[in-house]
Amino acid sequence: MWAMWRRMQYFTGFAVFFLIVGGWFYYANFYQSPTCFDGKQNAGEAGVDCGGGCVRICSFSVQEPTVKWSRAFRVTDGMYNAVGYVENTNREAASPEIKYKFTLLDAAGVIKEVSGTTILPPDGEYPIFEGRIATGSRIPTRTFLEIEPVEVWQPATAGREQFSVVSRELLGADARPRLDATLRNNELEEVKEVEVVATIFNAEGTALASSRTFVDNFAPRSDLELFFTWPEPIATTLRSCEVPTDVLVAIDVSGSMNNDQADPPEPLTSVKEAAARFINRLGENDQSGLVTFASGATLENQLTTANDLVSTAVGAISIDPSEESGFTNTGEGLLAAANELTSPRHNENARKVMVILTDGLATAPGETEEAEAFALDAATSARGAGIDIYSIGLGESVKMEFVSALSSTPEQSFQAISSGDVDRIYQTITSSLCEQGAAVIDIVPKSTSGFVPLR
Repeated sequence: MWAMWRRMQYFTGFAVFFLIVGGWFYYANFYQSPTCFDGKQNAGEAGVDCGGGCVRICSFSVQEPTVKWSRAFRVTDGMYNAVGYVENTNREAASPEIKYKFTLLDAAGVIKEVSGTTILPPDGEYPIFEGRIATGSRIPTRTFLEIEPVEVWQPATAGREQFSVVSRELLGADARPRLDATLRNNELEEVKEVEVVATIFNAEGTALASSRTFVDNFAPRSDLELFFTWPEPIATTLRSCEVPTDVLVAIDVSGSMNNDQADPPEPLTSVKEAAARFINRLGENDQSGLVTFASGATLENQLTTANDLVSTAVGAISIDPSEESGFTNTGEGLLAAANELTSPRHNENARKVMVILTDGLATAPGETEEAEAFALDAATSARGAGIDIYSIGLGESVKMEFVSALSSTPEQSFQAISSGDVDRIYQTITSSLCEQGAAVIDIVPKSTSGFVPLR
């Protein structure tokens, strides 16, 4: 028994020795301590490699981002920018990479799908921008933005408050629009690789245009001038009061404009009074001009900011006795107004608007059908030059189908049954030129500088 006890002691000693040596060898060569990147839930983590002592935030503890809206904006023929706004309601959780896909469609189906990745800062709405998408001859009518579930969430120390917009100015809205902006870095550290997207909304909150630029290095506590450009005008879609207007008033002075009564001539007298009030309601940065037309057309006043002078000229309009049995050349009136609106006197920061009033059919040049075709061609040409046309047909017998065809949209044509309706119509046009509320120019920078590094 004594010998057996000795053997058991030796065996136990050797076993402990080899166990210690083997454990040391395994620990030295194979053991890995728990980390936040080992694909296991260990070391007090709330989930696999997230929560607890890990910087990474568990997806079950955050709200997934949502797409608020998406649109495609025409750059040139066959080329579009796609933009969508994504909301992240998490106050601190952000993602260095989210995957997205834009889908552009028309009535025939999918035109193009474009995928990519971007960053998502915390606590706010952020744009996702995909530029210069080629669509060929097809025009997208619908745009969808899809985002995949976020794979990595991590804390971020700064969101939209990391930067602030010091100033912004929209220039050349009716030529080649350019947005000049000054952006400030509010942080104490340099920020690298900043993506900045500028989107212009009208007063109703509808996005009209978007552009993007990049900043490689943004010094701490400094200001930086940025420029965003668009190749085509946006004035016709931006009806904010901040954008001035160039208005050409075209008035029919054919003999029929005093058919109601000769002294004073009616409806011409009421039309002049209403048109003069319309011009007087224009803003100090707006320009106005005047064209009259009968058998031919005359530019009575060139575009000018001296709107009181144009208003006075409207009040002085009279019917030439020779026109009592003359013709109505609506097409010449349209051409004369369009020529002035596209002349060097046009303000490139302003939209171009024509308001034409007539009480009868187009009767020159040629027969009625030829005269109407000439006028419609002139209106089409004017609209092609970016001119917004409002048309007013005066009287019960006016051919409204023709008058409506002159305007840019059916909503921009009006019929005044009596001369008393003209002032109300001009007031309606004034309201439509300048929406209540300012346009919104949203400039949103994004960078990963505020993200807490994973560890």
